[in-house]
Amino acid sequence: MSAATTASKANLKNYMLVTLAYWGFTLTDGALRMLVLLYFNDIGYTPLQIAFLFLFYEVFGIVTNFLGGWIGSQVGLKFTLYAGIGLQVFALLMLSFLNRDWAQWMAIAYVMTAQAFSGIAKDLTKMSSKSAIRLVVPQDAQSSLFKWVAVLTGSKNALKGVGFFMGAALLATVGFGNALWMMAAGLLLIVLTGFFLPKGMGKIKAKVKFTQLFSKSPEINILSAARFFLFGSRDVWFVVGLPVFLRSVLGWSFFEAGGFLACWVIGYGVVQFLAPTLLSRFNGGQPPQSKTIQVWTFTLTAVPAAIAIALQSGLPANQVIIVGLAVFGIVFAFNSAVHSYLVLAFTDDDKVALNVGFYYMANSGGRLIGTVLSGLVYQLTGLVGCLWVSTLFVLAAGVISLKLPDPQPSKAISWKSGDGD
Repeated sequence: MSAATTASKANLKNYMLVTLAYWGFTLTDGALRMLVLLYFNDIGYTPLQIAFLFLFYEVFGIVTNFLGGWIGSQVGLKFTLYAGIGLQVFALLMLSFLNRDWAQWMAIAYVMTAQAFSGIAKDLTKMSSKSAIRLVVPQDAQSSLFKWVAVLTGSKNALKGVGFFMGAALLATVGFGNALWMMAAGLLLIVLTGFFLPKGMGKIKAKVKFTQLFSKSPEINILSAARFFLFGSRDVWFVVGLPVFLRSVLGWSFFEAGGFLACWVIGYGVVQFLAPTLLSRFNGGQPPQSKTIQVWTFTLTAVPAAIAIALQSGLPANQVIIVGLAVFGIVFAFNSAVHSYLVLAFTDDDKVALNVGFYYMANSGGRLIGTVLSGLVYQLTGLVGCLWVSTLFVLAAGVISLKLPDPQPSKAISWKSGDGD
């Protein structure tokens, strides 16, 4: 057996282990979000109060992405990956001791603290997983980086949708505390996969100065700024406003609200998974360029605006939400898939953890502002207000992306799939 074949099999094994760990985490992450949101909405918390429950989740996600890339480059991505999963187990167990008889301020503070650990866990796991993919697909490889990233990201989002439904179903059947214990037990089994990954994955020998934590690449900076507004545009109406609207205004049950959001995220993940094949038809088989992300971002701008206009016009809200959210999910999935490819196409192997960490720090920042505004704007102006803010955010992302250059041909990863894909 040749050295190349052995290395290829090792890379495939590592990819599968990383993906399995990310899948397990993603199920609990989606379920936990739905559990917290539906549980606290059901016991009478306002949309803004619910938004604050997720505040530390996003704040500490920003901090984690900022420092996580540096930590991963120093101690290895295997450590950060399984440290993230371990922290999620701790967060789940901590939340299971929540007592609904506590004073409201105490319950909010307790949940925010547990969500801080979950936010750290989520971004350690995500940064580690996506950085590891860059390392198992060399820049001169024939296999497609875009396809591998799309498989990881698309399957992750599909499973997050399953997690949404799982969270709603567990809440309705076994209750809040029991659901958390069951998920923690499942994650502990995932930790065992860590024994089969190489110890030094992603670790670099050179010391990284603190100033190097800020990306010096103009491409990464521009892409990160666009990512901030792109994900803020989704979460400003999806995180709090939409689920509360479904439950409180349209009167949907736990199963209906959770199931619908689950189906949306699953469909979103499927589109991401298929993005390389679908986009290749538009690009003549060539990898995404700056124009690709510009076209899809400006296309997305029209979607939340159209949903808002339809609701303001008095059209049936159920149909408007179902159709509008489906279209939004498809266009958003293309945007996200191309973003995930470009950040790695612009990145050298020795800077992958640092650049991906910086990039997802911007992602978490967008989610943070989107989450807070989702509760605040919904409470003040309803879902329509959230949709108009979403429109402005997407427009900002599109304008920023106009400054994005194309990936350099010497660094670009082959778009077409080769042997072993």
